[in-house]
This record gives sequence, C-alpha cells and structure tokens, in this order.
Amino acid sequence: MAAEPMAARPSDGVSHGRRVITAWLVVSAIATPLVVVLVGPLLPPGNASTQASQQVIDNTVITGIVTPVVCLIFVFFVYALLNFRAPKGGALVDGPPLRNHAGIQIAWMVITSVTVLFLAGFGTYELLQNGAGGGQGPSPVAVPGGKKIAVQVIAQQWEFTYRYPGFGGFESHELVLPEDTYVVLHVTSLDVVHSFWAYELGVKADANPRVDNVAFVRTKAPGMFQVRCAELCGLWHGYMYNNGHVVSADQFHAWVKSQQALYKPIAKYLPGFRREYLPAPVRRGG
Repeated sequence: MAAEPMAARPSDGVSHGRRVITAWLVVSAIATPLVVVLVGPLLPPGNASTQASQQVIDNTVITGIVTPVVCLIFVFFVYALLNFRAPKGGALVDGPPLRNHAGIQIAWMVITSVTVLFLAGFGTYELLQNGAGGGQGPSPVAVPGGKKIAVQVIAQQWEFTYRYPGFGGFESHELVLPEDTYVVLHVTSLDVVHSFWAYELGVKADANPRVDNVAFVRTKAPGMFQVRCAELCGLWHGYMYNNGHVVSADQFHAWVKSQQALYKPIAKYLPGFRREYLPAPVRRGG
C-alpha cells in the first residue's frame, strides 16, 4: 500500500529567509573580527621566518572567509530547530516548497564566484612573494632579491644531511642557519622520494632523485625548528627527523669553522658537489 504524501505546512506569512539573513549578518559581523584578531595569530606555522609569517597571514585570511560560512550553517540550524519543530503529538508536516528562486540562485553564483576568484588572485600573489617557502624545481619562478647563502638538503633512507657549498662544501647532520638571512635550499635525494619539511620555517619541498628542487627562506630571530620527512619513504619514515637551529651571525661563522676543522681529515673522501644525485644501483641476493 503506497504511503500518503506528507502534508505541506501552510505559509505563516513570516519572512523566515529575511530573519535568517539578518541574524547571520549580525553573528558574522561579531564573529569574523574576533576570529581574525584572536585566532589568527595562533594559526600555524608561526613567525620563525618571513615565509612562515606570510603563511600565518594566508591562513588568517582563509579562516576569516570561512567564518561567515560556518556562521550561516549555525544560524540556519538553530533557527530551524526553534521555528520548525514538530509540535509534541502533532502531525509531521513539510514546509512550503521553494523552487526556482532566481534571487537565491543569482546571489549564490555571484558570492561563490567572487570568493573563488579572490582566493585565486590572492593565492597567486602570495605564492610569488619571497619564494613562498615551497619547492619550485630547478628553475624557480619566484626568486627573491638580495644576497643569499646556499645549503643543499640531501635526503636518504632515513636521514637528512646538509652540505654548505659556499663554505668549502662540508656536510653536516645538523642544519644550522644564520639569523636574518636569505637561504636558498637545494633539495635532492640519494635514493627514493622524500619531502623536506622545516615546520616552523614554513618550508616544504619534495626531495626527488636527479632533481634540484629549490626553495627559499628568510630566517628571523634565533631559535630551534623541527625538520621532518613528509613523504612516505619506507620502513623508518616516521623516524626520519631532526632539529635545526637559527643562530646569530657570529655563532654561525664559529660553527662553520668548527665543522670545517672537524671534517678536514675526511673532506677528500666526500663525493664532488652536485645539484642532483643519481641513486647507485643496489645488488640484492648476492
């Protein structure tokens, strides 16, 4: 036996849409500035570098745009819960149908289009500022001006090593950078695909064999930052991490001299410096 269609609730003459929009605008006008001012500064990755600070601004802008959307969902849910509840013991009836409302359709298309186009333009502009902290391959499009020091990041299962070609080409298992300095990172791999992720610096670049993946970062004040591999690279991927340090210029040059002296006896055994490396074949089974 076919079920009877649900009865439609008669219109009560109240403009519920206008009420919802009014409440939404009020809540959004209060919530959005609070989120931007109070939550924005707490968003990752922090302010250890120029690129990281830019990413905090980007995350704040995106969070500010999302806040009114969340407010609309919340206001609509609460309003519907309070005004369209079925009376206790009463029959369950449907609301008046709303179809082909040209105003709602046009408003939806205009608001979503403007939002998407704004984010596309804003995101493109931000990506071109200061190198953005992401790997740009061997031929970067966004190259920040000014003097830079070069550091090569060499990934392998399951550790990172760092070579300083501008200071004699010595290698270190510790990434040490001077404060208030632009650094160009040449990221590559000796074996499989890895990903170099210096979280607090806002830098993340894939480490691929035979690829020189260039990323830029401008350090700020002295401090410690975490380095992680962000690409599943084998059994001990989860243990492929270490800590780096941003130090004063004097401390950096003192550290460089100590490393040069430490590694001088074995410097002649280091392979020649290259921007990329080809993994050596591994013979298995004897």
